[in-house]
Amino acid sequence: MSIRKQNVKRSVYRNGANIGNLSALIFMFALLILWQLGAMKVDAAYILPTPVQILQKLWELREPLFTVHLPATMLVTGIGLLISLGLGLLLAVVMDASPIMQKCIYPVVVASQTIPTTAIAPLFVLWFGYGIWSKVLVTVLITFFPITITVYDGFRAAKIEMSELLMTYGATKRDIFFKIKVPCALPYFFSAVKMAIPMSIIGAAIGEWLGAQSGLGYFSRRMMTQLDGAGVFAPIVLLSAVAMLAVPLAGILPESDFAVRTYLPQTQARIGTSSAWTGQVDYLSETADERQQADGQMVDTQGVNGQAHVSMQVP
Repeated sequence: MSIRKQNVKRSVYRNGANIGNLSALIFMFALLILWQLGAMKVDAAYILPTPVQILQKLWELREPLFTVHLPATMLVTGIGLLISLGLGLLLAVVMDASPIMQKCIYPVVVASQTIPTTAIAPLFVLWFGYGIWSKVLVTVLITFFPITITVYDGFRAAKIEMSELLMTYGATKRDIFFKIKVPCALPYFFSAVKMAIPMSIIGAAIGEWLGAQSGLGYFSRRMMTQLDGAGVFAPIVLLSAVAMLAVPLAGILPESDFAVRTYLPQTQARIGTSSAWTGQVDYLSETADERQQADGQMVDTQGVNGQAHVSMQVP
């Protein structure tokens, strides 16, 4: 595909995205109007406050919310998300590398999501106190699961035929992992990050709700004891706004130059473009030739290379 065609497709995609964003804003505005009318009909702010009342409460409480509680929640979210990414990637790599480990780890990963968070979070508070790490553990418990399963599925989606072909050219397991499985798993990883961001925010809020001294979850619970409906909704709305801003930022990752260079060849190979993989096959062939030269067993691979260019035509 030429560069011009790629640029045209990107411009069409961006125009469609702009129209979609406008439609989303109109839809959200319509929901807010319905919410406002319904809350005015109920006329009980401690049960269902109006959006206007929530915005007023946000403005009144802007200093403690934005200077104390929001940073505390974002700190827990950031640490929990980073630990979840590392743990999820590690478990996915281990399960992909060893079928025995996959059979041992996979049921434990699934079982971890059957534990009610509201039941185990107080235990974390009992073990680690009201500090940051009890909330971080709750965040990790909720967040690492989609990362582990999604990335593992990405590794398993790599085509076995390509791995076998590169093995015939002397490719090691490390070569196959970085040149086939990693590019194939990158789109899955980006999707996992998009799922993990809001889930990490939810995990941090749940941990703060069940036991904390600061944070938006703690603040919302405190407002509930005062029957302040707008005060309960204010930190929730703030959390939702942060999540809606963070997820589109994570969507920039797949469009980065590194991501395009890494997994675009895999995408082209799926649709039958062999040229994207020709350089990698040639590289591995040269590596195998160098090894054979070092051992004094150099063989002529010109004919084999010619066949490889034909065999890379993926149906």
